[in-house]
Amino acid sequence: MSFVIENVFDKYTDPATLARIVDYPNVTAMWRECVRQYADLPAIDDGRAYSYSELDDLASKVRGMLEKAGVARNAKVGIFMPNSVQFVYSFIGCSTYGATAVLIPPQLDDVTLFGFSMKYGLDALLTVEAMLPKTGVLATKRPGFPVLDAGNPGEDRATDLDMNTDSPCAVMFTGGTTGRSKGVILSHRAVMRGTKNGCYGYKEVFNQRYFIVLPMTHVFGLIRNTLTSLYTGSCLHVCHDNTQMFKEIAMFRPTIMVLVPALAEMALNISRQFGRNMLGADCKYIICGAASVAPYLVKAWKNLGITLFPGYGLTESANLVSGNPDCLEHPDSVGYIYSGMEVKVVDGELWLKGVNMLDGYASEPEEEARSFSDGWFRTGDLVRFDEDGRLYITGRIKEIIVLSNGENISPAELEATFNECDFIQDCLVYSRIENGRELLVLEVLPRPAVIATVEESLRDSFIREQINEINAKLPSFKQVNKVVIRTTDFKRSPSMKILRKQD
Repeated sequence: MSFVIENVFDKYTDPATLARIVDYPNVTAMWRECVRQYADLPAIDDGRAYSYSELDDLASKVRGMLEKAGVARNAKVGIFMPNSVQFVYSFIGCSTYGATAVLIPPQLDDVTLFGFSMKYGLDALLTVEAMLPKTGVLATKRPGFPVLDAGNPGEDRATDLDMNTDSPCAVMFTGGTTGRSKGVILSHRAVMRGTKNGCYGYKEVFNQRYFIVLPMTHVFGLIRNTLTSLYTGSCLHVCHDNTQMFKEIAMFRPTIMVLVPALAEMALNISRQFGRNMLGADCKYIICGAASVAPYLVKAWKNLGITLFPGYGLTESANLVSGNPDCLEHPDSVGYIYSGMEVKVVDGELWLKGVNMLDGYASEPEEEARSFSDGWFRTGDLVRFDEDGRLYITGRIKEIIVLSNGENISPAELEATFNECDFIQDCLVYSRIENGRELLVLEVLPRPAVIATVEESLRDSFIREQINEINAKLPSFKQVNKVVIRTTDFKRSPSMKILRKQD
């Protein structure tokens, strides 16, 4: 059984604000309207403030640079640079030129970059001077390939182009926490709906101050953090040095932060240690996703006067699938499905259709065939809905542990159970064979602010006692057999998800 979702978010925003949240067919239409409405307002703070009109002029110069280099309007153009104003106007310039922006993680080395350019059929590369040393192999093996310095776009300008709403806008890459990363093809239609969805669920939507520390090459960083900021006439401060993040936050005073749970936890610890103003006196909201959000974070941030909204999304869905405006009453849910989507649950797995869904995987026909069934995208996420339509994530199909006795274990579901403990910051469940015996292992990262309240000599026994209490309430086949207490963080992906152990 499938059902179409109607907009349940209207009641969380006033009618005047709702009237301003409109559909755009493509990035060009959105950007023209942004420049018309907000021309003189600051759009990006990258050490200095750039207005919307200045950003528009720089995007026009990128189009001129692409045109001068002979790059076709429907080309595939790689964007290879760290978070910066150059990244933002390169993406706008590329998208409004009619090209597909292929967003390349800046940590790639020179050999991988060359292979990347071949696999995904790049026609040109936009980069910045600091990244040029990584383009040597590409320049040698592909002579004549346009490598363009977006930091010095020149003075030539080119007109923008109204793309068909179904034309490809971007190729973005999945996190690859349990396997190989895949290139997701997102249309202008999908990118615009994902951007629009970011406006729902809270009252103060337009003319905000955003802060970005997430990679702009990641779907959460680009669409929810960057494009929703621009869509709403807001100003985005770019953080270049994560070690100075809180100093920059205190100076910029954002009203909205978009964070993954690991960063939200870090910010919480710093704020508790040094005071609420570590996030600036004006911060009202934290949008949190890209990994499981512990209910503890919602409650703890509310005690500091900030509302943290959990949500759920995929690269394949242009980020946003659901958001939780009722987070204080239901902190363990990822909220309601956004409108315009058709959903169904098949054997516990969430299947999706909708205007914000991917058009396929770039150069991955076999993966594409596995991921779709009769037009439905199979998310791989195990879920349930409550009677009011709220969504709960209970696990990942690929992560299911099949025990020797035939019982199936969802590690994410078990992790969520243990993560409800105030003293657990994060945890990981996996199976292991030791001395011929099958064990279900729980690795625990304690939450410093909570565990510090326990006498140091008693901490280890305290943690194990608390875990044993939870364990005893679980069915016998779900009980963990071994507990590992970590003193260092887990290995994580660039988007701060825990990298799961591979067999």
